Amino acid sequence: MKKEKQEKIKNKEQKRFDKGQIFVKIMAGILAMLMILSVSATLIYSLI
Repeated sequence: MKKEKQEKIKNKEQKRFDKGQIFVKIMAGILAMLMILSVSATLIYSLI
């Protein structure tokens, strides 16, 4: 019984996201988009 309860608690903890983790993922996505945009802008500018 105790093992089952501990496994359920662990599963619930894994499903919940911390606010810090969500913030880091959003910032990583924004930085990736900025890198892609800057590279594409540089390539377009160099071709013109």
